[in-house]
Amino acid sequence: MEPQLKESVPTLYEWAGGMEKFEAWTDLFYQRVRNDSILEPVFRGMAPEHAKHVAHFIAEVFRGPAQYSDNEGSHYAMIHKHLGKHLTETQRRRWINLILDTADDVGLPDDPEFRSAVVGYLEWGSRLAVINSKEEAVNEPKDAPMPTWGWGEPGGPYIP
Repeated sequence: MEPQLKESVPTLYEWAGGMEKFEAWTDLFYQRVRNDSILEPVFRGMAPEHAKHVAHFIAEVFRGPAQYSDNEGSHYAMIHKHLGKHLTETQRRRWINLILDTADDVGLPDDPEFRSAVVGYLEWGSRLAVINSKEEAVNEPKDAPMPTWGWGEPGGPYIP
């Protein structure tokens, strides 16, 4: 009897539907931010390409292509963008709720395993953003690797 090969497990990026899905998600999200009384002041004056940068960042964290770190920035740079913003818990919670509602509206998969991983990352990342927003300097090295996120395998989020 021949051993059966284990099928490969898709990454969160693949399961979500690829870069087009991430770009649609963040594009619609930031359109909504412009009309949100809690979040609009935080993102007022954001660059037109901001939504795409965030899409590329999240896609890379979810083990998609390294488009963000190869062409647009680094984990260090992303942390740096939050310094001195003094984000509040109210703003963080609104950000979470709006981005998750938008995930539904663009048709990101709604199976519990995928959504659990997405919520886990967004909660983790947004809480770090609030912490970093109260700082005046980045405490990580400039060459800090991008975090990566998966299906909850042992070891949780890891930095390669």
